[in-house]
Amino acid sequence: MARRPTLDFLKTESGAGLAPLAAGALALALANSPLSSRYFALLAHPIAVQVGAFTQTLPLEGWVGRGLMAIFFLVVGMEIKFEALRGELSSPRRLALPVLAAVGALVVPVLIYLGLNLGRGGAPGGWPVVVATDMAVALAALAWAAPRLPPPLRVFLLTVAIVDDVAAVGVIGVVYTGHVHWAALTGAGAALAALAMLSRWRRAPLLFYAGGIVLAWGFCLKSGIDTSLAGVACALTVPVGARRAGGESVLKLFMDSLHPYVAFGVLPLFAFTAAGISLAGVGGRDLVSPVTLGVILALLVGKPLGVFGFSLVGAASRLARRPTGTTWLELLGVAILCGAGFTMSLYLAALAFGRGDATEGSLVRLAALAASVLSVAGGGAVLAWALRRRDARGEEALD
Repeated sequence: MARRPTLDFLKTESGAGLAPLAAGALALALANSPLSSRYFALLAHPIAVQVGAFTQTLPLEGWVGRGLMAIFFLVVGMEIKFEALRGELSSPRRLALPVLAAVGALVVPVLIYLGLNLGRGGAPGGWPVVVATDMAVALAALAWAAPRLPPPLRVFLLTVAIVDDVAAVGVIGVVYTGHVHWAALTGAGAALAALAMLSRWRRAPLLFYAGGIVLAWGFCLKSGIDTSLAGVACALTVPVGARRAGGESVLKLFMDSLHPYVAFGVLPLFAFTAAGISLAGVGGRDLVSPVTLGVILALLVGKPLGVFGFSLVGAASRLARRPTGTTWLELLGVAILCGAGFTMSLYLAALAFGRGDATEGSLVRLAALAASVLSVAGGGAVLAWALRRRDARGEEALD
């Protein structure tokens, strides 16, 4: 059995961010090693699932992307609902600056990407790849680089990432919904309605919620709508109140229970299936193509420019205030971390381009990985420098 210090580490943001990064690095190494054929064969291995009348056959990477990632979006939806009702997003005064910064984090990267891809040889349809921020990786980088900086920085980063993820879910629903199977969609709606009614039963068995969520996911899978939407929709039906007076919130209980499995199971598995990019046949021209440069510049330059620039405008116009106890240098470091799209960018890249070797899909995933690594390194370096400056001035570094 693992000792308690190990378990405590695994629950921290540092541990949660390390697992998918390590899995992604392993996938990239395998995809360019003598074992590459076995790696890609594993991803393409068909798996059939049959439960009663429900039958579905998908490759392994398909089950991870359309099955397990729905659990990730379920947790994201719960985080959004909890923060909106009980947490940081429930305070309008605290919302102003990070929401304004999140708008910049959406608009500026998309404009940069489209500016490089609307011409000949570009791929304008890939703009959703630069929308989201990987919350786990960005928060982990903040914890690694500067654990003693003021807590409002973490709140600022968390809020920006949540708003970006909400936008990403909206993009998935609008852009990547193809042919809809209306009977299955009706079934998904009925399952969600049942979950909503179940939320009124204060002491409903938790197994009932789990069954309803699985049912809604199954119908959504058959409907042609991306299952990430089912995850978020189900999350919104989970009650924020406690089952018993003085007890823990049902929403918080679900969120805390699922988080370790998502952080150390779902996200690493997805990174392992999505980050395996073969570099065979990728030449110098590919690395400076509009798609590659568009993703890298949008995430590495556009994200911090949007977050930091819109924050400056908000503060200068007195529409919002800088987070308490922070400096502009520290805010710049956090803005750079927002360029770490990683798993969210890989997920959106899979929807936009699919998989292929030395194709636009491979290049956009490679660009997203490169931009994420550079964003983590750059943001971490700026935050570490800011912490040293704070220490040199003799200011108290808050826990």
